[in-house]
Order: sequence, then structure tokens, then C-alpha cells
Amino acid sequence: MPCPSEALSPDPALSPDPALQANPALPPDLFAQVSSAIAEDVAAGDLSAKLIPQGRQAHARVISRESAILCGAPWFDEVFRQLDPTVQVGWRYAEGASVPPGAVLCELAGPARVLLTGERSALNFLQLLCATATVTHQYVTAVAGTGCRILDTRKTIPGLRTAQKYAVRCGGGTNHRMGLYDMVLIKENHIAAAGSIAAAVAAARHGSPAGRIEVEAETLAQVREALDAHAPIVMLDNFELPAMREAVALNRAHANRAQLEASGGVTLAELRAIAETGVDFISIGALTKNVAAIDLSMRFVEHH
Repeated sequence: MPCPSEALSPDPALSPDPALQANPALPPDLFAQVSSAIAEDVAAGDLSAKLIPQGRQAHARVISRESAILCGAPWFDEVFRQLDPTVQVGWRYAEGASVPPGAVLCELAGPARVLLTGERSALNFLQLLCATATVTHQYVTAVAGTGCRILDTRKTIPGLRTAQKYAVRCGGGTNHRMGLYDMVLIKENHIAAAGSIAAAVAAARHGSPAGRIEVEAETLAQVREALDAHAPIVMLDNFELPAMREAVALNRAHANRAQLEASGGVTLAELRAIAETGVDFISIGALTKNVAAIDLSMRFVEHH
């Protein structure tokens, strides 16, 4: 590891923390996400941190200016671990906990230069993931008791998909497909190219026999086609509430009953009404693409 008085770039020989590798709930690319963020921000060295005398120790606190669901502590910790593993971080709240405005989330102790260098990258991860988890929690709370689950989408920040999908789980939501490789989602252009929903579903079963298959339907007629084709999941794309209720009734009466997912510009205000139609899932792109970072700050404090 580099000396805190030198350029604070992560040691290329530093390997991922075994504790991270042992936790299957954490994304496998967490180490790489943090390493990339540090390289982006620090590059050859932190010029501003060199204003601080070499060897000076410091203590700091991270404070939330608003209520939130705490999420992203492993990323925060990993930033400082990669910069200097002597930095100590003590969390006052557990991952996934609800925190009030003004709460001290954690305290840090270590070389002042390192704390300053890691501050922005660490807070960037924390404020983004807290925001994703917090918004997700709001949506999950709105449908509580209906049996409907909130799904995320692929509308994520490039390079941080696994982090944001982790945050969705932290907020009580459910992950949809991770990418194009782990589920077949047959949309309007796939249907047009294949010739019909039945042909597209048959091709999907042939090409990915063990994979999950979902069909996007824009009309009740397409819902019926998807059910006739034995599609296990049908997405109701931009259905109005009356049509959605008809689709639910159609599905319940069909011999090949599927799970139904409502999708398309869903807002928090209409969420409960959609859930009460009887759909199994509601997918929300806003969980990961429209997030407003939670207001966090890190402040140096006198240590007694």
C-alpha cells in the first residue's frame, strides 16, 4: 500500500476483501466498482490532500441531512480499505436500517489525507445507493398487504447495475433480470421479427430451454396469445386500470395461468390501485434511473 503522504491510488496488487467474497448478497464486481471510482477521482494523486501535514490523524463523521434507508456501507468501507486499510469505520446503523434526518451514520478514524481523498468517492456510492434503497422502500410500502412485488429494471447507471440492484433488494424490492443474458423478454420488435407471440415463445424455449421467459403484451388479445403459448410471465405494457383488471380476470380463467407484471410509466400515486388489480409484479424504472442522491456530508471532528 502507498504511504498516506504519497499518491493515494489503490495498490494494483490489492485483492478483494475475503469478507466481501464470502457474502453472496454483495455483487461480485464491488471491488472493481470501487477501484474504478478511485482511479477516476484520484488518478496520479490528490493534490489538495497534500496541504495536510504528513502523518496527521483525524476523526470524521458522516451525517444524513434527510431520512433514508441506509445502503452502501460495503462500498464506503471498500473505498477506504483500498486507499489505506488502517482507516477504521464504525457504523451506528445497520445496512437496510431507516435513519432519521441529522443521524450520524458512521465515524471514521485514520490518516487525515486518506479521509480527505476517499471522502467523495465513498459518499458518492453511499448517497446513490441510499437513494435507490429509500425510493424502493417507498414503493414497497405503498403496496404492502396486496401481495404484489416491486421489480426493478435495466434502466441503471452504467457500470453500477449490480450495486443499484443490491440497493433495490436492500429497500425491500425484487430484482427483475440482471441483463440480457439471464432472461428472455419478448417485446414488440421480437414478436414482429418472429412473426407471432407463439413463434417467439417457441424459439425462446428452443434457444434457452432452462431460462425464464416473459412476453410483453400491449393488448388483451396479446395477453390471450401469450397465455395460449404457455408464457410463464406476461407483462402488461401501459395498460389502463380497467384493461388491467380484464387481463387479470382473463389470466385467472385461463388453463395456462401466468404471472402478470404491470409496467410503463408507473407513478407512486397510482401504485396502490395497480397493485389492487391483482397483478403479481409492478416494474419501476424510476427506482434506478430517476434517483435523487440522499444529502450526506462528512465532517472532521475533535476526538476526545
